[in-house]
Amino acid sequence: MPAAAPRRIAVLSVHTSPLAQPGLGDAGGMNVYVLQTAIEMARRGVEVEIFTRATSSAEPAVIAAAPGVTVRNVLAGPFEGLAKEDLPTQLCAFAAGVLREEARHEPGYYALVHSHYWLSGQVGWLARDRWRVPLVHTAHTLAAVKNAALATGDRPEPAAREYGERQVVVEADRLVANTADEARQLIEVYAAPAAKVDVVLPGADLTRYRPGDRSAARAELGLDPGEQIVAFIGRIQPLKAPDLLLRAVARLLADHPSRPLRALVVGGPSGSGRDRPDALIDLAAELGITAQVTFLPPQPADRLVQVYRAADLTVVPSHNESFGLVAIEAQACGTPVVAADVGGLGTAIRDGVTGVLVPGHQVEDWAAAIGALLADPARRTAMSAAAVRHAAQFSWAHTADGLLDSYARAIEGAMRRPAGGPLSRPRSRVRWRPRRTGESRASGPRGGGMPA
Repeated sequence: MPAAAPRRIAVLSVHTSPLAQPGLGDAGGMNVYVLQTAIEMARRGVEVEIFTRATSSAEPAVIAAAPGVTVRNVLAGPFEGLAKEDLPTQLCAFAAGVLREEARHEPGYYALVHSHYWLSGQVGWLARDRWRVPLVHTAHTLAAVKNAALATGDRPEPAAREYGERQVVVEADRLVANTADEARQLIEVYAAPAAKVDVVLPGADLTRYRPGDRSAARAELGLDPGEQIVAFIGRIQPLKAPDLLLRAVARLLADHPSRPLRALVVGGPSGSGRDRPDALIDLAAELGITAQVTFLPPQPADRLVQVYRAADLTVVPSHNESFGLVAIEAQACGTPVVAADVGGLGTAIRDGVTGVLVPGHQVEDWAAAIGALLADPARRTAMSAAAVRHAAQFSWAHTADGLLDSYARAIEGAMRRPAGGPLSRPRSRVRWRPRRTGESRASGPRGGGMPA
C-alpha cells in the first residue's frame, strides 16, 4: 500500500464506545478489542475511523484516540438513560450520521466497513450497499447461544435480536469469529456459509499485562499480603456469574473458618444486573462473608494489571463467553485461571496446564477446583509459568494480521461479485495490501503475501 495514499476503514461500534471504561455498563472486552485492533491497523498505515453513539454532551464529536485512529461520536438518541435494548430505535439516526460523514468525501473514501455486534451490523449492511464496499462483521456474542445457556434470573435476549443477527450473517461479506467454537456456532446455529467465516483470535496488550511484584501490587490496592486472593474481574450481571465466586468462597470458609481467604470482585453493574445493583453485597452478607469480600469499581488498565498480579487465582465463571479476554490478561500476568468450560474459554485456557476448566456451575465443583489449587502452591507456580508462555501467543498484532487477511478476502470477493449483486455498481477498484507485523513501508510482507 503506497505511503502517500493510505486506505481507510470505517469501524462501527454502536452500543458502546471503545474509549469507555471496561467493566462498567455495557463496556467490556469488545471495547478493548475495537480500540486495540484499530491502533494496530494504524501502525500498518491503515487509517481507522470508529463510529460510536455519543453518550455525553461533554465529549467532543471527534476524538483522536491514537495516531491514525479517530473516534466519531454520533448523535443518536439521548446522551444518557438509553438502555442497549432500546438502541434499535436509534439505528436510523446513527446510520444517518455515518452516511453523512462519508458523503463529505469522494467515493471510495472508506475501503471497507467492519461492524461489531449485531446493532452495528445492521448499520454496516446499509453502509455497505450505499458505499459499494465490503462488510466484515464480528458478532462477539450471539443471542441464540446466550439464550441456550441462560443464567438463573437473567433475561433472555429478544427474538428481534436473533432475527437481526441472522440478517447480518446473510448480508456480511466476511464473518470474523473469535474462536473455532464461535465459528461452529455461526455455521450450525445461524447457517453461515463456512467459506465466509474467518477465525481470528483476540489478543491482549502484552507490553502492559506481564508478571510483576505481587506484594507491591497488594500494597497498591490495600490488600493483605498474607491472604489468599481469588479475583473476579468483569461486568456484574448474571451472565458473568460473579455470585458463584462468593458462594464457592463461603463453602471453603465453612470447611476452614480460619483460612486467610479473600474474594476480590472488580466491576460494575451491567445488563440485568442493573435491576439489583447491590445484589452481590447483599449476597455476601447473606452468606456471612462480608468481611472476606472486597469490592472495587472497574479499574483503568494500569491499575487492572495490579489486580491480576495481586491475585492467587482469577475466576471466569461465565455462562457464555465468545472468548474471555480477562482469562488471557490474567495469564499474561502469570495468574492461573479457573473458568467455566463454555464457549471460547476452552481456547483461552489450557485445561490443567494454565488453569482449570470447570464443567457446569455447581458451587461444590467450583469450591473444589479453587480449593485444590489454593492448597497446592507448587502446582500454581508451574501453572503461572505456563500461563505466561500460553498468553504470549495472543497479541493484538497477531489479531490485526488475521483481520487484514479477512479484509483482503472480503475485498477480493467483492471484486468477483457477479453483475447484479449488491456491489456491482461502479466503484473504485480497490487493490489493497496493508503491511503486516514487522513490515516497514518500503519492505514486502513477512512470510506469505496477501492478494495485491
